[in-house]
Amino acid sequence: MTTTAPLNGGKRRRKRRGEQTVVPDAEFTSYYGKPILNTPEWKPLNIGGYFFLGGLAGAGSLLAAGATATQRPVMARSMKITSTVAIAGSAAALIHDLGKPARFANMLRVLKPTSPMSVGSWLLAAYGPLAGAAAISDMTGVLPRAGHTATAGAALLGPAVATYTAVLASDTATPAWHDGYRELPFVFAGSATAAAAGTALLTAPLRENRPARHAALFGAALEAAATHRMESRLGMVAETYREGLAGRLMRSAKVLTAAGALAGAATGGRNRGLAALSGAALLAGSVCTRLGVFHAGRATLADPKYTVVPQRERLRAREAAQSTPATDHDHAPPTDPT
Repeated sequence: MTTTAPLNGGKRRRKRRGEQTVVPDAEFTSYYGKPILNTPEWKPLNIGGYFFLGGLAGAGSLLAAGATATQRPVMARSMKITSTVAIAGSAAALIHDLGKPARFANMLRVLKPTSPMSVGSWLLAAYGPLAGAAAISDMTGVLPRAGHTATAGAALLGPAVATYTAVLASDTATPAWHDGYRELPFVFAGSATAAAAGTALLTAPLRENRPARHAALFGAALEAAATHRMESRLGMVAETYREGLAGRLMRSAKVLTAAGALAGAATGGRNRGLAALSGAALLAGSVCTRLGVFHAGRATLADPKYTVVPQRERLRAREAAQSTPATDHDHAPPTDPT
């Protein structure tokens, strides 16, 4: 990174504490206009699909377990099958982006708790067989007790499967993801819940879809609240979630998710066609959310200001906190306990 700064006799002048400078801060440019951070060679459909399908699978297992417990067999079976297909697709998208299947297998050689990628790989390896066993047992009727156990196990791992990709993204240096580490898992959890509810509305009969309609409302509300909180806290970095391709995708996600949840709650229990349309809107909204988050991350990597300016602001805030004079209360002598 190169900077243009005034010189005083060939030497930089140090700024004393409390001193006001008459020279504005130098504007920065990166070498030849290239990004400061390297842009990963991730493909939008691979990583967006990895995010979306993993979330759908994890949340779907929770709905499947609930449907099984409340005697909703069609909904339970459809969600078990959906979760199995989705987690297989999520793993396939990840492996395709890695380029070689052996690279995924190599991540299973060691379990490293401090690495979200390592933990996520083992999570996929544990969850996939459980989801598959639950679906196969339900479809064939073979080993029903083992099938119920697998259903419960997949449901226990489901929340982690639905949200660990947000932790994985937040662990990178990408400002739009890293700076949103507090809220991004909740954005993904809400989006995953809405997608699973949408699938249930598409596949379950009207008499069984009440839990899906409630889940759609919950997921839509959680996603909207977490997204609003994240954008309000990110400062200038939030521009990437509101502008360009990412902005269009995020706005589409809000409209589709809200419309799907509200329409499903209002009419999804009475009209099969409207329930299916609501489910399709929820699924489309979830896809737009995941792709919007992906493209917002790429936008922050492409412009150096999203890396440098927030860092400068945090540094100035720390310096201001350290230079704040102590109050009289801080220097007051201790009181005599007697």
